[in-house]
Amino acid sequence: MKNKLTYFISILLSSLLGAGIMYTALYFLPINKESEKASTSEKLVTVTDNGISEGIDKIYNAVVVVENYQRNSLAGIGSGFIYSEEGYIMTNHHVVEDASEIKVVLSNGETLDATVIGSDEFADIAVIQIDKSHVTSVAKIGSSENAKLGDTVFTIGSPMDIDYLGTVTRGILSGKDRMVEVQVSSTTNDWIMNVMQTDAAINPGNSGGPLCNVNGEVIGINTMKIVENEIEGIGFAIPIEDAVNYANKIVNKEEIQRSYLGVSMAEISTPTYYLRREGITLDDSITSGVIVLESTAGGPANKAGIEKGDVIVKIGDNEVTNVARLRYYLYKHEPNEIVEITVIRGKEHKVFNVELGKSD
Repeated sequence: MKNKLTYFISILLSSLLGAGIMYTALYFLPINKESEKASTSEKLVTVTDNGISEGIDKIYNAVVVVENYQRNSLAGIGSGFIYSEEGYIMTNHHVVEDASEIKVVLSNGETLDATVIGSDEFADIAVIQIDKSHVTSVAKIGSSENAKLGDTVFTIGSPMDIDYLGTVTRGILSGKDRMVEVQVSSTTNDWIMNVMQTDAAINPGNSGGPLCNVNGEVIGINTMKIVENEIEGIGFAIPIEDAVNYANKIVNKEEIQRSYLGVSMAEISTPTYYLRREGITLDDSITSGVIVLESTAGGPANKAGIEKGDVIVKIGDNEVTNVARLRYYLYKHEPNEIVEITVIRGKEHKVFNVELGKSD
């Protein structure tokens, strides 16, 4: 009996000792940091998503579909947003270009007639207006300058057609100050736009719509995307500060003045046979720049001494590699301003002081 009792006590003590060791191990073992991080991450995502939903609510009813009618037929659609209680709507120039009639579809499906107040093709900004009695929500203007890479952004628009009115897409701000060459007044890239980059889906019909931060403030206007099979998720938006600047000039009927050089131009890649037909021969050492096909008599360039066959390679301190960059740097200067323009004539570099004119 004594042996059984001793055995029983030994078993009991062993169990208690084992339980104590297990408790001590559990008590002092470190918390699983990965689980903690995962839990924290999930909570953060939930908070962020709620913030986006609230931001969407703030601007949703200010976003509209813009319909471009030509010869009584719907020629295309884009997006826009009401930014003034007076019924002013900001959109892209290319959304309203060549329209004989503009209609606007509100978020509730109501269709209204709109008036084009004005637009600028190089800025790709247009302002249209609806009767202010139909304004129920006005977009709040934010700041692209304060936006940081990686910030969450979203767009609202109508990709493809009216059936997808009010589509929301989400992404991040992927880049700022992107210098993108585009076609404006020719069949080749002849202008550079300074834009923001995002991976939020931007499709046909989104043009002119707002790019917003999580608070629902507009930080840009969607304008274009790169469409290639091997490229996905690269869309662009005009910084809102630039857009508002042009919109204010349009509404206030201020003349948008741009500098005038007075030359007709060609890319350095222009075929040799065409240049020879024009009586122009370039030295083989010239690999970039803009060819002067004609220096208009009495124009700013002609007065300064720039001639047909010269190759413009600099405006001020800025390198000119093609027509798009020439225009971009030229338009940074005001009419009547005197700028240094460097050309190559034969093999020799020449510098001319040109007093810029004003474009019509």
